[in-house]
Amino acid sequence: MNLVHVNGADLAYDEAGAGSPVVFVHAGAADRRMWAAQFDGLADTHRVIRYDQRGFGDSSDAVGDHCHYEDLLGLMDALGVGRAALVGCSMGGSYALEAALAAPDRVSGLVLICSGLSGREWPESMRARAAREVHSAVPAERLRAYAARTRAPDPADVEAMALAQARFLVPEPSELVLDMLRGVFQRTWSGPQRTERHLEPGPAGRLAEVVAPTLVVNGLLDVPEIQEVSGLLSAGIAGARRLDLPDTGHLPPVERPDRVTAALRGFLAERHSGNEPRALA
Repeated sequence: MNLVHVNGADLAYDEAGAGSPVVFVHAGAADRRMWAAQFDGLADTHRVIRYDQRGFGDSSDAVGDHCHYEDLLGLMDALGVGRAALVGCSMGGSYALEAALAAPDRVSGLVLICSGLSGREWPESMRARAAREVHSAVPAERLRAYAARTRAPDPADVEAMALAQARFLVPEPSELVLDMLRGVFQRTWSGPQRTERHLEPGPAGRLAEVVAPTLVVNGLLDVPEIQEVSGLLSAGIAGARRLDLPDTGHLPPVERPDRVTAALRGFLAERHSGNEPRALA
């Protein structure tokens, strides 16, 4: 593990390989470990970088005002990466998209996997289902106390919430998924209060401005509202391709590591060669 100081925070990262750079941006339900297969699988042909966002994994706490897409671009600056392909999952996809809009000349390609979309409100149907299937795992009064940082998280509550969230996102959660989620809730409930900034105006209304070649990856067992975002991205970004993965939930790089790695390898090879992208099987 390496540390680099970016925008007042120490970000943990791993780096390997040589060639055109690829930066992996993890999901909000995970940390940089989710990219293990892709990091190892592409290091023979690319300079691969995976990192923990502030407030996750081995990086500094997210304190006060912060902006994840600015951290992403700052990480690239600190590591001497002028231009890279960005591969993001869930909210990591949204941060990659924000970076691609803020600094289009820095992004050679964009892969958005079960991506979020900042600036777009989640429908009531998703909030209601999350309340029923996830938040009910911990009594409401304790959840409020954890959110207010007035009570230290009970390990049993961390475990219950991690399991509920894992089952909400992934049909068959692995121990890695559960362990990453334990870390997410432990850090969220015990760390300092934070205020996250996003790109303004946000990407939800600016998809037509994206110029980077884009691949949208969708899990066909992901929650319907996130699959809807995949549809918006693939329809709204000019020339974007969409890859639907059967029997796959919200974290395809962990659930279908070989399939995702192969798709990335093909997409990146096409961008490097300058050939027109072929249809994905």
